[in-house]
Amino acid sequence: MLACSSFLATFLGLGLLSAPVVYGQASAQAPAPKAKYMPPRTADGQPDLQGIWNNATVTPLERPTELAGKAFFTPAEAAAYEKQMVERNDVDHRPANVETDVAFGYNNAWWDRGTHVVKTLRTSLIVDPPDGKIPPFTPDGERRAAAFAAERREHGTDGPENRSLNERCLVWGTAGPPMLPGPYNDNYQIFQTPGFVVILVEMIHEVRVIPLDNRPHLPSSVRQWMGDPRGHWEGNTLVVDSTNFTGKTRFRGASENLHLIERFTRTAPDTILYEFTVDDPATFTKPWTAAVTMNKTQGPIYEYACHEGNYAMSGILSGARADERKR
Repeated sequence: MLACSSFLATFLGLGLLSAPVVYGQASAQAPAPKAKYMPPRTADGQPDLQGIWNNATVTPLERPTELAGKAFFTPAEAAAYEKQMVERNDVDHRPANVETDVAFGYNNAWWDRGTHVVKTLRTSLIVDPPDGKIPPFTPDGERRAAAFAAERREHGTDGPENRSLNERCLVWGTAGPPMLPGPYNDNYQIFQTPGFVVILVEMIHEVRVIPLDNRPHLPSSVRQWMGDPRGHWEGNTLVVDSTNFTGKTRFRGASENLHLIERFTRTAPDTILYEFTVDDPATFTKPWTAAVTMNKTQGPIYEYACHEGNYAMSGILSGARADERKR
């Protein structure tokens, strides 16, 4: 599958992060809690998270404005929302506008929308703050966001280094961390050995190796695409503490000082509850937390040959050079 600028623009513009759906504003109740699940154990006695999991969902990260004050759907509303989102994002219904049509990039066979709203009934993945929104930027966060946007406008096609990390096949937001669902390839395979948890991310086949031996974090001078993770168990929950990010990944505008806490809890034979808390005082006015359901799925995970198929990069840059010659 290709890393394509027009495709990415389409993904962001199709309404996956917001949905103009009108429902009753009275907040429905959360699903009734089930009896606490006791997961199986690995050979060394740890809760067993192993397997292939998929986190695709049509639930938006942030709560749509028209659903303000409504944390949960009713089951009927959730079913209607899923149906509307599937129909709205059906790219096999070709638009009359040529540029919009080309921007879709792929037909529906390539997309993995997910339909897991019914399982959680949540109107947003963000569970804290209660309004389901990412907290406002700090003044420093606003300054960095504006500078980044200006750099992209003025120099976005100067060379491959000016393009996004996912267009360059370096790292996708599905790998994160945090690991948010993307347009497709939302599969993750978890392995466990004594002293380590390993997560293979399908998109661009990233591998996260998480040590469990209480080693200290790397020196602050060492920065990594996906941060420096350290894991430990709290009961049946794997807690992963990550620091040492690079400012180039910029999760939702975060700085290199992002501190991320992830929690993996197997809540049923076919379900992992994945929660993460973003803490970056240089960027956000307060920490925020989201929760994503990961559902067991069949494998195998196939190689994602991003670089080999990344014809869009040469097209983006050659197109920019052609535009420059016209000026």
